[in-house]
Amino acid sequence: MPRLEPGMARIRVKDLRLRTYIGIKEEEINNKQDVLINLTILYPAIEAVRDNDIEHALNYRTITKAIIQHVEGNRFALLERLTQELLDLIMENPAVRYAEVEVDKPHALRFAESVSITLTAHRDPEDA
Repeated sequence: MPRLEPGMARIRVKDLRLRTYIGIKEEEINNKQDVLINLTILYPAIEAVRDNDIEHALNYRTITKAIIQHVEGNRFALLERLTQELLDLIMENPAVRYAEVEVDKPHALRFAESVSITLTAHRDPEDA
């Protein structure tokens, strides 16, 4: 994760538990399963802090609602694909400078609590 520069805010959404179709086995294709999603998003928050105005802040509620709709409304064969699609969805917001998405699939392995995939993306300030 990049260093938190002055004026940058780090938003963390922790343990967003959703249900979706995820996997390649027949049982997985036919039955929804839990996934656990964790997000880290960095964006410049100088104006939001200065003005105390939601119009200058990154609205994490809007992003989270879009993620919920995407996860619950689609089917995924691979965790990698689901994770990348969520990362792309977050990066559609031009204010986002860095995002990290981790998706856990609980009980995917017999002796493990979960299996997870983490993907990241970043945008240079000049690209915003």
